[in-house]
Amino acid sequence: MKTPFSKLSFALLAIFSLVLFASCSKDDKDEPMDTPKNIVEVASGDARFSILVEAVTKANLASALQADGPFTVFAPTNDAFNALFAQLGVSGIADLDAATLTPILLNHVVSGQVKAADVATGYASTLNTSAPGNNSVKIFLNKGSDVKVEGSKVIIADIMASNGVIHAIDKVILPSTVVGHAINNPNFSILVEAVVKANLVEALSAAGPFTVFAPTNDAFNKLFNTLGVSGISALTAEQLTPILLYHVVSGNVTSSQVSTGSVPTLKDGSNLNLLVNSMGVTINSGVNVVATDVQGSNGVIHVIDAVLLP
Repeated sequence: MKTPFSKLSFALLAIFSLVLFASCSKDDKDEPMDTPKNIVEVASGDARFSILVEAVTKANLASALQADGPFTVFAPTNDAFNALFAQLGVSGIADLDAATLTPILLNHVVSGQVKAADVATGYASTLNTSAPGNNSVKIFLNKGSDVKVEGSKVIIADIMASNGVIHAIDKVILPSTVVGHAINNPNFSILVEAVVKANLVEALSAAGPFTVFAPTNDAFNKLFNTLGVSGISALTAEQLTPILLYHVVSGNVTSSQVSTGSVPTLKDGSNLNLLVNSMGVTINSGVNVVATDVQGSNGVIHVIDAVLLP
């Protein structure tokens, strides 16, 4: 048998529960949930990216980077921008116009959401389409102990936004020439050594455009074995120059534009004989194109598995 006291206690407990429930419901309704921030909003709220935000605003790219995306942004810090200003001899963003800033900034943006764990060594196309023929410039991602992007190191990874992800980097990524791409990819270190020794860096960094059939380090080592030499140091600039120029064709010829036939190279009076079939592209009846369309700001690189000799 229930006592009046137990009935009263039960009634008070029920009333208290209803009041508490109503109070919690009111509080939840009055305090809206935080709205996820997009890439521009995240960068704007981080003092380390204030110069980047200033540049994005001046280049009129804020709206584009607030779109659905998703995007992956390799975001230079203020220190990275200040290093660039010192390199260029300017005081800040005020000294650069929107036309100059736009391709630089878009060179830091890749379509899709690529978290640090998903990064793989290789090339990624950016939103920068300032390359010859409106092709998309590529950047080289190198995943070792540190993730590097065209020689710039990722110092903070996976800053999430509603429309993508930001990775902070320690250097501004300028659109690479064909020489710059070779410098940034360790698989071309011997090619770079040869280009430097032959004094061709300046020529191949010019406006071009150029199409370069680039031998890998393995390709050069096969040549050294054939010649019975130890390396580039055993060859003179005079020997290297015609060999290197034999790998370069005028124009920005992407893989979709390559066709069977003979094409002149920058070595006077010499041609490459290309064969295109279902198996791929071969040059001079034996050298294979193993990777294509590494697009730079002044031309395109196709990777080959042997050195071409005139």
